Amino acid sequence: MILITGATGQLGRELVRLATARAEAFTAVSRPAFDLASPDSIAAAFHACAPALVINAAAYTAVDAAESDIAAARAGNHTGPAHLAALCHAADIPLIHVSTDYVFDGNKGAPYVETDPTNPTGIYGQTKQDGETAILGSGARTIILRTAWVYAGHGKNFARTMLTVGAKMPALRVVADQRGTPTAAGDLAAAIFAIIDTLRRTGWQAQYQGIFHATNAGETTWFGFAQEIFAQAALFGGPAPALTPISTAEWPTPARRPADSRLDGTKLGQIFAVTLPPWQASLPPIVASLMTL
Repeated sequence: MILITGATGQLGRELVRLATARAEAFTAVSRPAFDLASPDSIAAAFHACAPALVINAAAYTAVDAAESDIAAARAGNHTGPAHLAALCHAADIPLIHVSTDYVFDGNKGAPYVETDPTNPTGIYGQTKQDGETAILGSGARTIILRTAWVYAGHGKNFARTMLTVGAKMPALRVVADQRGTPTAAGDLAAAIFAIIDTLRRTGWQAQYQGIFHATNAGETTWFGFAQEIFAQAALFGGPAPALTPISTAEWPTPARRPADSRLDGTKLGQIFAVTLPPWQASLPPIVASLMTL
C-alpha cells in the first residue's frame, strides 16, 4: 500500500492518476483529513493506511505568502514532514519527499548538483531546507527529490496564469533574468513511480538514501517559457499577447527568487536510470489540455 499525501495538488493529482492507471494499491490524502500542521491528522492518516511506502507531495508552496506566514510555512515544509518521516522510520518503510530549487540562492552560474551548499534567500526555501535536514536526520529510509517550476494542466501554475492573463491583456511583461527548468507534474510523477519500481526490484540499498535532483531536461527563463506557452496556444487559436522581457528588479515580489536555479539530474540517472524528457516536449499536451478546458 502506498500513501500519497497532498493528493489535490498538481503533483498529487498526477500521482493519483498514474497510480490508478498502474492499478496500484494506494491511499490518497489531503487537507483537512491530512494536514501537515496537525501531527494528530498525520498520525491518523498514516496508521489508517498502514503503508509500505509514503510519497509526500504535500507542502506549503505559497512562496510570497511564506514571508509573512512563517508558522504555516514551517509546519507545511519542516515540522510536518519531519513528523511524517519519524512515522516512516518507526514503521521501517521508505519515504519519497519532494523538495525545491529554492534551497539555493541561484548564484552558482551553473546547474546545481546535490552536494552544492544550500543558501535559501526566503522563508519558503529556508523551511524546505530545514525539512530536508530534519527528514534526513530522522533515520528514515529517505529519497528527497528536489524539483522546480512545476506546472500541469490543472491547479495554479505559470502556464495557466499566462494563458488566463494573456486572454485579457494585449501585452505582458515577463521576467527574463531568472533561469531554470519547467517541470511537468506528470513527468515527475512518472519518475517517482520508476523509482518505486526499482525499490521493488532491488530492495532498499544504501545508495538510494539522500537527495536527488529531478526536473525536466533543458533550461529557459520565465520569458522563454511564456514565449513557448503562447506558441503552443496559437495552434488552438489561443491568445497571442505582445511579450516584453523585463528584469527581476522591475517585478518586485515579497520573496526573492533564485536567479539561476538549474538542477543537474545526473545522479538520478546514474542511481535509478531515471531521466525526465526535455521540457519543450512535455509542454504541448499540457497547453492543449488548458486550451480545451
